[in-house]
Amino acid sequence: MSADTYDTDCLVIGAGAVGLACAAALARAGRDVLVVEATRGIGNGISSRNSEVIHAGIYYPTASLRRDVCVRGRRLLYAYLESRGVAHRKCGKLIVATSAAEEPQIEALYRRALENDVENMSLITGAQARALEPNLNAVSAAVSPETGIVDSHAYMLALQGEIEDAGGVLAFNAPVEGGYVSAAGYVIRIGGEAPLEIRCRVLVNAAGLDAIRIARAIEGIPAEHIPTLTLAKGSYFGCTGKPAFTRLIYPAPVEGGLGVHLTLDLGGRMRFGPDVEWLDHNDPARVDYSVDPKRAESFYAAIRRYWPALTDDALTPDYSGCRPKLSARGESAADFRIDGAEIHGIAGLVNLFGIESPGLTSSLAIAELVAKRV
Repeated sequence: MSADTYDTDCLVIGAGAVGLACAAALARAGRDVLVVEATRGIGNGISSRNSEVIHAGIYYPTASLRRDVCVRGRRLLYAYLESRGVAHRKCGKLIVATSAAEEPQIEALYRRALENDVENMSLITGAQARALEPNLNAVSAAVSPETGIVDSHAYMLALQGEIEDAGGVLAFNAPVEGGYVSAAGYVIRIGGEAPLEIRCRVLVNAAGLDAIRIARAIEGIPAEHIPTLTLAKGSYFGCTGKPAFTRLIYPAPVEGGLGVHLTLDLGGRMRFGPDVEWLDHNDPARVDYSVDPKRAESFYAAIRRYWPALTDDALTPDYSGCRPKLSARGESAADFRIDGAEIHGIAGLVNLFGIESPGLTSSLAIAELVAKRV
């Protein structure tokens, strides 16, 4: 090794929940692991801009990768959080029909949940739903006791600790600028204040919003196996006053997302979102993460369908995130992609494309699959 090169067995690009889980799985297997992250710390991308919900696996097509890794990942995640003492709570959620017209959609979600092997699901009447949550307006609801919430940063810190305990290394402020497939593996160029080349035998591209850009910047990865990115922003609003619910409340889903739902943090604070704002570009560097206060108007209308008592001026702009979608507006939602050699024909390379929700929930199951592929 010289001052401007570094050799490692496994290089993981991206220190979000998925990248860290992949690195931990490889380190656990005795591999030499380096994680490079463009920002100054862990979890500063998609992983810092989600609702911190542990999803049960209800919404996704039964024969999809998304369903597989969500259900498996959720079970693994609860066990991991318990073993590591990471704060979380299995609070459950209600998916509500606020009119008779929505009931078939909720019933269909319930049936899909059963097909997806989601445990302990039930359908209840509006009266039963109000007995659980007195402030709720619903004509019926599906109950998901397996849904929960987690301190996502504490989870990622636990993964970081596991990587480092196993001898793995994390490098921050280390943006990937490009690279190429070599006879011995991969050579990846790192920019920033201390540019260098990293030579590795295994490359895991878990860069979230930047995964597609990075794949295109690595010579030797066939362009036909790199999808097109579509960006959809989602804004969240906080809510003043005491919490009105003890469970998460989800409406019937909408195109591109699960509707403006109510989530709770571990302190009980209510927040609402995300909505879906399809962006007119596909450049992650151009995403404006500020929350437009005017979007509250649509939030009030959506929330009052299931919480009519929401008062005027109760919502305050909170934060926003961005989804790395592989399907455009109006198209059927694309599945997750975990592209190994069986897709692109290059040994030792795994590209993770389109890992949006439920990526946090699925992270340990995704890591299992990545470790098997390499």
